[in-house]
Amino acid sequence: MENSKNYHDEQNNLNTIKMRQVVATLPSFCKQFFRGIQEYTSSRTRLAYAYDLRVFFEFIHSYNSVLGKIEITDFPISVLDQITREDIEEYLDYISYYVKDGKEYTNNERGKKRKLSALKSFYNYYFRAEQITTNPAALVPLPKLHEKEIIRLDADEVAILLDQVEDGDKLTKDQLKYHNKTKIRDIAILTLLLGTGIRVSECVGLDIKDVDFKNNGIKIRRKGGYETVVYFGDEVADALHDYLEKRYHIVPLEGHEDALFLSIQNRRITVRAVENLVKKYAANVTGLKKITPHKLRSTYGTALYQETGDIYLVADVLGHKDVNTTRKHYAALEDHRRRMAAKAVQLREKPN
Repeated sequence: MENSKNYHDEQNNLNTIKMRQVVATLPSFCKQFFRGIQEYTSSRTRLAYAYDLRVFFEFIHSYNSVLGKIEITDFPISVLDQITREDIEEYLDYISYYVKDGKEYTNNERGKKRKLSALKSFYNYYFRAEQITTNPAALVPLPKLHEKEIIRLDADEVAILLDQVEDGDKLTKDQLKYHNKTKIRDIAILTLLLGTGIRVSECVGLDIKDVDFKNNGIKIRRKGGYETVVYFGDEVADALHDYLEKRYHIVPLEGHEDALFLSIQNRRITVRAVENLVKKYAANVTGLKKITPHKLRSTYGTALYQETGDIYLVADVLGHKDVNTTRKHYAALEDHRRRMAAKAVQLREKPN
C-alpha cells in the first residue's frame, strides 16, 4: 500500500468535499448542473462556480421581495425564468462592493467577469436542456478587461533577490531563526520558479521522483490534469542538488514521504507558504517591485521570449492552452520586436 499522498488527487478530494458543502447551501436543482459539468471541468473550477453561484443566490434572496420569503435551498428551477437581465446587471453592480458577516468584499472587472462567466455557464446548461425558456445571462455582455502591465524582474533584480535569500542580512531576528534551516530549500524553490516558469501549484505538487537529473527535467501536472516535462538549466540543477542532499536527511511526516519540498513541520509545503516566502525576501530588497510567485513566472516568460522570439515555444513551456493568452501577455514585447523589424531590412546602401 502506498503511504504517501498524491498531492493532486488530495487537492481534488479537498475541492470536491468543499464543493459539496457549498452546493448543499444552493437550490437543490443545482446538483444537476455540477454533475453535468463534471466530465469537462476541474474540481477547482467547480468549487469556484459553487462559491460564485452562492453569492448570486444570496443577492437574489436579499433583494427580491417574493423570493426573500423562500429558503434558498427551496428555490424551484422556475426561479431562473423569473430573473431578468436587469436583475443580473444589478447583481454585477452589487458585487463591486458588499458586506457579508461583517467582512467587506470587492470585485474588480476581472472578478465580475469570472462571476458572470459562471452565471452564463449555469444558465446555458439549463437552457440547452430545455428546462428553462429564458436565458437572461446571455444578454449581459462580459466586462471589457483593461490589460494590466506585466510586472517582471530585470536581470539585476533577479540576482539581488537570490542574493538576499542566500545572505538573509536584512531579515528580522525571528526570520533569521528559520533562515538557516530553510535557506537551501528557499534558494531551490526560487531558482526553480525563475528558471522554469512553472506555477506555484505545480512546484508544491512535485515529488522527488519527478526530478530527472539525467535529462535535467521535471515532470509536472498542468492545469487541466495533463502531465508534461519541463526542462531546466545548470543553475536550477545545482540548486536542486544542494537541496536534495539536505532533503534526504529529513524524516517527513507520514503521508508526505514523496514530497520534494517540505515545510518546517516536515509536511509538503503549501502554495500559501511559497507565496509568503517570496513576499518575505522581496520585502527586504530596497526598491524591488511588488513581487508574487506569478511575477517570477512572468520574468521567466519574458526572458525566454526575448532570447528566442518564439511565442509558440513560450506558450508551450508556460502551459498556456491558447497561444493568444501568451500573445496578450507579451504584446508589448511583440510590438518592440516589430519595431526592430523596420530597421532590420535595408533596401539600398547609404552613401558614404
